[in-house]
Amino acid sequence: MDFDALLAQVRQLLHRQGRVSYRALKLRFNLDDEALAALKDEIIYAERVARDEEDRVLAWVGEADTTAEPSGQSFPLLPPDTAPPEPRTPEAERRQLTVLFCDLVDSTVLAAQLDPEDWREVVRAYQATCAEVIQRYEGHIAQYLGDGLLVYFGYPQAHENDGQRAVRAALGMVEAMGRLNQHLAQERGVQLAVRMGIHTGLVVVGAMGGGGRQEQLALGDTPNMAARLQALAAPDTIVISAATYRLIQGFFNCRDLGPHTLKGLSTPVPVYRVLEESGAQSRLEVGSITGLTPLVGREREVGLLLERWAQAKEGRGQVVLLNGEAGIGKSRLAQMLKERLAGEQYTRLECHCSAYHRNSPLYPVIDLYQRALQFSREESSGAKLRKLEGALTQLPL
Repeated sequence: MDFDALLAQVRQLLHRQGRVSYRALKLRFNLDDEALAALKDEIIYAERVARDEEDRVLAWVGEADTTAEPSGQSFPLLPPDTAPPEPRTPEAERRQLTVLFCDLVDSTVLAAQLDPEDWREVVRAYQATCAEVIQRYEGHIAQYLGDGLLVYFGYPQAHENDGQRAVRAALGMVEAMGRLNQHLAQERGVQLAVRMGIHTGLVVVGAMGGGGRQEQLALGDTPNMAARLQALAAPDTIVISAATYRLIQGFFNCRDLGPHTLKGLSTPVPVYRVLEESGAQSRLEVGSITGLTPLVGREREVGLLLERWAQAKEGRGQVVLLNGEAGIGKSRLAQMLKERLAGEQYTRLECHCSAYHRNSPLYPVIDLYQRALQFSREESSGAKLRKLEGALTQLPL
């Protein structure tokens, strides 16, 4: 099938169904990546009859001229009075959300110390600093509540690790506020502190409001719980619920604060304070603490890895690439090799890519050195430089 015929068929399909995923198009028409990219350019940008949704779905937005037929072929046309289906947006939807509530400490006192215009600039700087960190972890700021922020992780875009993203964002905001305070102390003579609460649970997200002003808000107990947990936090600390703790356990070091009675709840609930990242690089590394299930059906791959290891020990350098779809066990296979080699003497350099550092191609190497030198968030740039210099002086010339 030539490209014109393919284009006509895809237009007809979109016109008829309204929406179709890129994966379905690739399977239905046996497309490679280059053909799919050309198809998207033509339909989205040249003809402007469809729009892209999250780089996953084509959605029909307007009529196209479907009367022309490629030479030698014909395709069934819709009746002339058939209107393209409008994409339907549900009025509300149930979601599993991790909600972060952030608030400035003693903002009333600070506002009384400054001229209103100066205070406005301080609050704007605080909001911009937090928003930059939240965007890095793909959170969604649902509301600016004065000097408070209501942030969703899991809406509008859901991730498999939204709990971790929320906690990483909270730690990043505390760190970023430290840098902001250096400037505010010099320019305004003030120091800001934040406290944050995080909770995970079911909500219903939908449009709320009227009179021409509507917001997509999550309703349910989850946002309220996040706000109540925030009230328990000390300045520049993060308090999370047991539901969030179960999602991030092993990836972060936390302190059990015991059961607390929250407003509106008759029974005390367990709460935790997030201290720092644990340094765990993957869920397999976390799972190995409690024990992993046996690896089944990978004897051939295991044998190949061990064979290549034996050749490497003999001085014949080897490179093995594990490639495949997500979830088939690549990381588990590598973990198994590390377990098999636990009793041998060797040096392992282990790097991991991160979804949070997409714009930093050297991040895996940078992270390797940071872990090797045991950098911490609290250390100044000067202290980190001294660690690096000390490590370099110990290397043989």
